[in-house]
Amino acid sequence: MTLLLVYGWAKGCPQSSLASMASVSKSLIFFLLSTLSIFPTHPHPLDPLTPAEFTKVQSIVNNSYPKSNHSVAFHYVGLEEPDKTAILSWLEGSATKTPPRQAFIIARINQSTHEIIADLPGHKIISDEVYGGYGYPVLTFEEQIAANAMPFKYTPFLESIRKRGLKVEEVVCTSFAIGWYGEQRRNRRVVRVLCNYLDGSVNLYMRPIEGITVTVDLEEMKILGFVDRSTVPVPKADGTDYRESSQELPFGSLLKGISIRQSDGPTFTIDGHTIRWDNWDFHLSFDARAGPIISLASIFDLQKQKFRTVLYQGFLSEVFVPYMDLNEEWYYRVFFDAGEYGYGLCAVPLEPLRDCPENAVFMDAYVADHNGTPVNMPNIFCIFERYAGDVMWRHTETAIPDKVIREVRPEVTLVVRMVSTVGNYDYINDWEFKQSGSIKVTVGLTGLLEVRGSMYTHTDQIKEEAYGTLLAENTLGANHDHFFTYHLDLDVDGDANSFVRSQLRTTPVADDLSPRKSYWRVVSETAKTESDARIKLGEAQGDLLVVNPNKRTDMGNVIGYRLIPGSAAAPLLSDDDYPQIRGAFTKYNLWITPYNKSEKWAGGLFVDQSRGDDTLARWSLRDREIKNTDIVLWYTLGFHHVPYQEDFPVMTTLSSGFELRPANFFESNPVLKVKPRQPDNRTD
Repeated sequence: MTLLLVYGWAKGCPQSSLASMASVSKSLIFFLLSTLSIFPTHPHPLDPLTPAEFTKVQSIVNNSYPKSNHSVAFHYVGLEEPDKTAILSWLEGSATKTPPRQAFIIARINQSTHEIIADLPGHKIISDEVYGGYGYPVLTFEEQIAANAMPFKYTPFLESIRKRGLKVEEVVCTSFAIGWYGEQRRNRRVVRVLCNYLDGSVNLYMRPIEGITVTVDLEEMKILGFVDRSTVPVPKADGTDYRESSQELPFGSLLKGISIRQSDGPTFTIDGHTIRWDNWDFHLSFDARAGPIISLASIFDLQKQKFRTVLYQGFLSEVFVPYMDLNEEWYYRVFFDAGEYGYGLCAVPLEPLRDCPENAVFMDAYVADHNGTPVNMPNIFCIFERYAGDVMWRHTETAIPDKVIREVRPEVTLVVRMVSTVGNYDYINDWEFKQSGSIKVTVGLTGLLEVRGSMYTHTDQIKEEAYGTLLAENTLGANHDHFFTYHLDLDVDGDANSFVRSQLRTTPVADDLSPRKSYWRVVSETAKTESDARIKLGEAQGDLLVVNPNKRTDMGNVIGYRLIPGSAAAPLLSDDDYPQIRGAFTKYNLWITPYNKSEKWAGGLFVDQSRGDDTLARWSLRDREIKNTDIVLWYTLGFHHVPYQEDFPVMTTLSSGFELRPANFFESNPVLKVKPRQPDNRTD
């Protein structure tokens, strides 16, 4: 089924307008009632909730809190995952019954935050706790849309727009979380609404209306404050439009067509949410907060003739984006894209042949809206086999007399892709599986910069701190960071694992043993507690490994997987700066914690206006034992973004990532016997 969504603006996540959402909801309910039989019973306990289950959750909560005398808003609805032991027993076939099918709901009920667990088969609530700590749940699209509309009913705002000579009908407003800056008392659930200008361009982010701030109470949906602090020119529309249809001569050269096709169909199979490709088997799910969740990834060992576990679960836990501009309308622009806005909620439909190649297969996802009604998100994932001319391994041997031996194996991989558009940024998320046993995770940053309007038309005019780069007339691109923190529950050939840091140490040569004066050697240390495994990349050279100390290769080496890091940027904010207190989980690039089902979100469960008291950094202070037990690796990939003129008006993709690569996991090269890729048989 395809749903037509009319997009509005929150912090920028694409979303349905309230009017169209109501229409969608009615259509979807009819669809569910008429086609429920097409949804099978759940063959897998980690499958995401179906539309029918979302509807059941809505019914369970509304029955307990009738809307006749309760205000109820659904901020998160997702699978309440069964305990890990139950999943593993189910996989092994030793479980006496299927793990329970439950949902986890975060709802605002009568202006209190409820954490609810619902039993779906039993159609009842089995746990309902009111959260009393600091922080609030993910903002919903509907409340952001309503907040964005408030200024247009407010006379002082309309007067401020008119005095700038702007057309009210060309103004677009967006909502911003306010963060926390040391306030002792608890703030209400509020957002600050800031506005941009169209009038000749769809690139609203390049045309900010500076100086105007509207503060809106989300619970009562009323304006609490209005400031018109200053007036600076709105940047010109010329040269800001990025649409293909709006471009004028001269154009860049036209490349000849490149076709990626598989006339015999894909090599992979999809059974529900389980994907099998070559020697890999894994489960793909969708979460409104995290986006893609990869679970139960195991690889077939050709020599041992069995599947071996690698990754119990991996997902993006948080995205921390602090901006460096200290102006009144900017200092609080510190975003937690997963915890405040929902990284999965901001996922957008992928465009065939542009976002994904022609051999891609697409999958939909579902989320709950503000009222708990299921909403279809079409083409959220694409899965495809990638061949880009890369070489998996090769060798040419010329040392044998009268012979030239050449062996080459092209590299074909399987990619799972999702794009999340959070405000001005588009994040391209790839999970890539290699025949060699590696899992490569990549994130690409593209989209539009967040810019500040200014008086400057040339850099020679700038005499004070500008907090960024002058990209065009009156247009300052703000300096900022991106930190992506991943939750990686590695189960390397079992769940009893350890973390080993193998450092490369320069060693002097003594006693004239060699003409050489030095060499390096590997010194390995196994972390005993959490404090042993906090690592800032760049401080020392070496390998970072998760090993199974209970299993060895035939040669006696401990089997494992190693993390090959990507961009190693670290936060430059002081530890006592309020954004960094909330984002303290980025202080180290790598953390190891013992597995704990409740520890999923590096920034805490309730991030909006949080105070940093429920983060990975706090959990780790317990300094728990992590040796030869079930452990989780947390890895933070960072970017420091100094804008350049090539980023205007739209940014080309900047990518980085990391790789999980076998380290004595196999007895020898696992792709030695891989047959070369076969040419496509299609002749048209």
